[in-house]
Amino acid sequence: MSIHRILVTGAGGFLGHHLVRALKRRGAWVRGVDLKDPEFEPSDADEFVRTDLREPKSCVAATEGVDDVYNLAADMGGIGFITRYFASVARNNSLINLNMLEASHQNGVRRFLFTSSACVYSKHMQEQPRVDGLKEEDAHPAAPEKGYGWEKLYAEQLCEYYHDDYGLDTRVVRLHNAYGPLGTFEGGREKAPAAACRKVAMAAPDDMIEIWGDGLQTRSFLYVDDCVEGLQRLMETPFVVPVNLGSEESLTIAELFELVAQIAGKRIKVTFDTTKPQGVRGRNSDNRRLAGILGWTPSTPLAVGLAATYRWIHAELAARERHGREEQIVAGNVPVGALG
Repeated sequence: MSIHRILVTGAGGFLGHHLVRALKRRGAWVRGVDLKDPEFEPSDADEFVRTDLREPKSCVAATEGVDDVYNLAADMGGIGFITRYFASVARNNSLINLNMLEASHQNGVRRFLFTSSACVYSKHMQEQPRVDGLKEEDAHPAAPEKGYGWEKLYAEQLCEYYHDDYGLDTRVVRLHNAYGPLGTFEGGREKAPAAACRKVAMAAPDDMIEIWGDGLQTRSFLYVDDCVEGLQRLMETPFVVPVNLGSEESLTIAELFELVAQIAGKRIKVTFDTTKPQGVRGRNSDNRRLAGILGWTPSTPLAVGLAATYRWIHAELAARERHGREEQIVAGNVPVGALG
């Protein structure tokens, strides 16, 4: 029996790194591709290739000799990032997705999974903090978020066209705010859970923490283990229609920060900056199609996933602080007794 050969694009990123690890545990041969290496630990991929998937020849080389493609590669980040760089995000991701679809078609790939986003949903359905879960059919008539949302919806259509015209067996999965350990937690590309964990971890008791927006905007968040499990399950189904993959456990951003503070055992005070980007007012996933297809839905409670995420971010920050102090000691810049 031949070993299943799988390509994961975006393997240097948070979700791609976790997916590569999960696929290896199931016995697959995995090629990981990205512009960069994983940030926090080496990849488990059998072959890791640093290349630019905006170039067609790079995509042809990446897809050569593989059975399945998980196309996770994207220029993305948190709300501050995707609402600032509309042109570059839309251009870079459109090039990646179009080139990857064409290369997969040329190389006879068996199945192609595209990770879309809840950002494809019409903005007029997300204008109130408390909203019903967004159903897959709610993406049309189209009015997605600028830049990132439009390019994701366009790529969904490309998947449909490549399926209908060329027989490429495509999967479209709409992710709702995946989070967890090994994710970016600073620098502008971090998502709300990681930002909350970082801010709380760095805060002294009773410190004031800034929340973007008025804190009443709502979201649901998908723990990375559930996300990776769902992607693998959906790849093996016969369904080519878009499918939500998210949690249905919704809360306000202010409640998210309070939950992180409880996990940390800290009392915090918050201030709200309504001049900063906050995205749509309310967003939640409707998982009925997912449950009907798989007989499975994400099950990790937010408090459990956040606790694991907070512990990891806290440990990363503590290790960085220790390293910085050690460097100061070596340089003779720390007084005796400063490391209490």
